[in-house]
Amino acid sequence: MFLAPVFGYLGDRYDRKLIMIAGLIVWIVTTLGSSFVEKTHFWVLVLTRALVGTGEASYSTIAPTIIGDLFTGTKRTLMISFFYIFIPVGSGLGYILGATIATATEDWRWALRVNPALGGLGLLLLVFLIPNPPRGASDNQGGATMESTSYIEDIKYLLKNRSFVWSSLGVTAMAFVTGALAFWTPTFLFRAQVTQGLRPPCNEEPCDPLDRYSFGAITVVTGIVGVFLGTCISKQLRDRVPNADPLICAVGMLSSSPCFFIAIVLATTSIPATYTFIAIGETLLSLNWAILADILLYVVVPTRRATAEALQIMVCHLLGDAGSPYLIGAISDALLKYNPESPSWDFRRLEYSFLLCPFIGVLGGLFFLMTSLYIKEDRKAAELLASGQAPEPPETSTESV
Repeated sequence: MFLAPVFGYLGDRYDRKLIMIAGLIVWIVTTLGSSFVEKTHFWVLVLTRALVGTGEASYSTIAPTIIGDLFTGTKRTLMISFFYIFIPVGSGLGYILGATIATATEDWRWALRVNPALGGLGLLLLVFLIPNPPRGASDNQGGATMESTSYIEDIKYLLKNRSFVWSSLGVTAMAFVTGALAFWTPTFLFRAQVTQGLRPPCNEEPCDPLDRYSFGAITVVTGIVGVFLGTCISKQLRDRVPNADPLICAVGMLSSSPCFFIAIVLATTSIPATYTFIAIGETLLSLNWAILADILLYVVVPTRRATAEALQIMVCHLLGDAGSPYLIGAISDALLKYNPESPSWDFRRLEYSFLLCPFIGVLGGLFFLMTSLYIKEDRKAAELLASGQAPEPPETSTESV
């Protein structure tokens, strides 16, 4: 969250491939190093786990901009979908592999030792196979020759770009929901089964390895289906409906919220039904991943895209998934005092706090509807500015309003 703006600044001005390589090396080293921390130095574990964010801050900020410079139109959307499909797939596999390795070795540290090996493979692919195109290479006419401006000017441009602002707020709401779901769903499902008498109470972790396998598998499958479905719908509608992309995101968010609400409510009576509605909700939520990245690429000029990615990442973590698991847990803990000795109340208090997620999802849908009002104008302004045919869009946008 804190390093993303730094890498955004660097990514719009210096060698993007070298920056990604450096960030990935830091990620591998800190991930592996955190597995060797002794119990007496817990603060070192916290520090190294925090520094893992260097990888995301560098890689996730810059990689989409390189894809944006290699492809255009519907092909860019397709390639972006391949990139972003691994957010839910990676998250799901993390649950499955992490639980498997920790259970097999009886030591969580080995999960953190296997992971860097995959990162090492990614590093080799990045070094030897990934091209490093000029900024704006895929855009029309003068995009590749645009000069970088000051960081303050970049921020002002982005804050006046209404499509960017509203879509970033929508991404933040989406991150809030996905962060809370990823952190709390296995625990929630385990407590639901304890309440139904399907499992005995557990006082020693790990309590819910089976639920982590199940939730991980659902996340992988729904992520693949959702990303490709969203991409296909976007390709079909984009030429006929200029604001199709934010409308698809809005529909995804607004329709996923009732699914999550029903899943939460049904958890005390039917675990299969709960899993079913979670799967439907996650599929609808996953419609947005690739489309959101594509929106940013075509409403922001090439020389400011890394800064835009960075600012969006910072905001969505700051107000989204960095705080949502803690907030859900804090609400649940605050309700503990009303019945501290009851296992069923352990479930109920988490259930009541979990109900916040569907309402945040509705709010995110409304943000995307607002994006749809401005997307056509902002996209045209970015295209004209990139080709050198128009002044900065903020002034023209302000006058048109």
